[in-house]
Amino acid sequence: MQTNRLKKTGMETAPIHKTGTVRLTMAQALVRYLAAQKIENDGKIQPLFAGIWAIFGHGNVAGLGEALYQDRDTLPTLRAHNEQSMAHAAIAYAKTKNRRQIMACTTSIGPGATNMVTAAALAHVNRLPVLFLPGDVFADRRPDPVLQQIENPADPTITANDCFRPVSRYWDRITRPEQLLTSLPRALAVLTDPIDCGPVTLSLCQDVQTEAGEFPESFFVERIHRPRCQSPDSVEIKNALALLSEAQKPLIIAGGGVHYSAAADILANFAQHRSVPVAETQAGKGALPWNHAFNVGSIGVTGSSAANTLAAEADVILAIGTRLQDFTTASRSLFKGQIIQLNVAISDAGKHGAMPLVGDARLGLEALDKGLGKWSASPDWVVKTKNEIRIWNKTVDEALTPSNAKRPSDAEVIGAISRQAKPTDTIVCAAGGLPGELHKLWRTAQPGGYHVEYGYSCMGYEIAGGLGVRMAKTGGEVIVMVGDGSYLMLNSEIATSVMMEKKLIIVVLDNHGFGCINRLQQSIGGDSFNNLLSGPAIDFAAHAASLGAQSEKVKDIAALEAALTRARTSPKTYVIVIDTDPALSTKEGGAWWNVAVPEISPQKTVQKARSRYEEAIKGVKS
Repeated sequence: MQTNRLKKTGMETAPIHKTGTVRLTMAQALVRYLAAQKIENDGKIQPLFAGIWAIFGHGNVAGLGEALYQDRDTLPTLRAHNEQSMAHAAIAYAKTKNRRQIMACTTSIGPGATNMVTAAALAHVNRLPVLFLPGDVFADRRPDPVLQQIENPADPTITANDCFRPVSRYWDRITRPEQLLTSLPRALAVLTDPIDCGPVTLSLCQDVQTEAGEFPESFFVERIHRPRCQSPDSVEIKNALALLSEAQKPLIIAGGGVHYSAAADILANFAQHRSVPVAETQAGKGALPWNHAFNVGSIGVTGSSAANTLAAEADVILAIGTRLQDFTTASRSLFKGQIIQLNVAISDAGKHGAMPLVGDARLGLEALDKGLGKWSASPDWVVKTKNEIRIWNKTVDEALTPSNAKRPSDAEVIGAISRQAKPTDTIVCAAGGLPGELHKLWRTAQPGGYHVEYGYSCMGYEIAGGLGVRMAKTGGEVIVMVGDGSYLMLNSEIATSVMMEKKLIIVVLDNHGFGCINRLQQSIGGDSFNNLLSGPAIDFAAHAASLGAQSEKVKDIAALEAALTRARTSPKTYVIVIDTDPALSTKEGGAWWNVAVPEISPQKTVQKARSRYEEAIKGVKS
């Protein structure tokens, strides 16, 4: 039979039949399809998939491993040291790219697969795209039970990969090669959709990965994806304009959707022109420069006094691209005014009794700006806004100033880093007390300068996430702040960053335990229990050095600043360790958070905390 050859692929010897089909294994077809996906960013055509993270085992090395080797020039394969952390890196990459480029992750069956479930949940909560390709059992079941197989006597179709179902936006198990023809386009639709965006899992039976099938040549034609921007409904715009135009004390809450829709510039102009204060969620931080005339800082439980004071008085709140989770709303106790929710997802736009405005953040803001005429906030509200900003900036200055205490606070460490940081740097963090301190105190100069994972608040994300950020951005330093608890949970990608020559600056704040939860435990009346460590000190600097990083431990804030200067000149990952006080946090700002207190306890302190809790929930908006 005469054959032609496929062009523009890494598998140039694969025959194409004159009937318009090509015979490939399922794994080869999968890799070729992914390599053919492109995206248009700012007029440039780029690969949609920047690479695939792979830790090989018996469930994927023979099938997908062979296919990745053949196509290694068009779809780079990356090696990590931990399945969860490589998935975190992939997620951080997609977030840094504002969901315009993504990565895939493949593992063997069993523990390699289930190690990624936590990362899948993180991606799902944060609406971030990543393609999971875990190996699975044999579809034909002939060798059952295979190594690492989970057996369910009542249902042989269940495998460990069913754990991905509740944490995936789209899930499928590939039991025949030709199933890719329908499953892959559906997977790509989810990964590139602004509404359904999130993790996709394609569970790949290990025998089927190696089985050949006939695939249409057209299936592998280059496809260019373009970000979809949904215009808001004219009636909803009309309703929002009617409400907003009557507002005297408006407040904008900027969420992550501002970044994903590239709306930071129009938001800055809108706020300035309309004299509307803007507060930022964790995901939205950096939407405006910290010193923008109407940036009132962080909102909610970890909010600034300026943002929370204004939020409590605002008559209309325009929430843009945010899920309005409990840290933003102070567990529904903060907002008294009517909310307008500008969001691409109807499930978010209708939360908290909001007036829905379903659509892209940028297009929605443009439509509102066009329809508001000469409207702006009242002069008294502008004066109050300016005064609250001035008060809060003074508070931040004081919090960041060294106290010369034996063990500095997290805030003092943030101050040292901020004094050494440059506008092009990116700060990375997740979980514990540090995100709250950073949300309040970190002064972000531009979009992309603040990368804190707080949707899932996942300990262990920090270092791996920093690696993903470093791979996605050019210029500036990537500075990872991590507590000793998170460091101990997941630190292996220090070695990966050294191996890949992707430099990070990592500052380890050692408060000898879980200081944040210890403070929470005591705030609800409990004694310090099972959170702070009393064993021998851990030499984090020596550990980081054993993974290939340069490292040192410093004794105080002045020494930390000197070490940060040395770290900037280092050609590879540099780890700095400093002891901090677990009892200290920034008391200014903040708002109530609904943490339930036991109704019955023999401890008087818990009984008093319960009384305070019952009083607090009376102010919660239903």
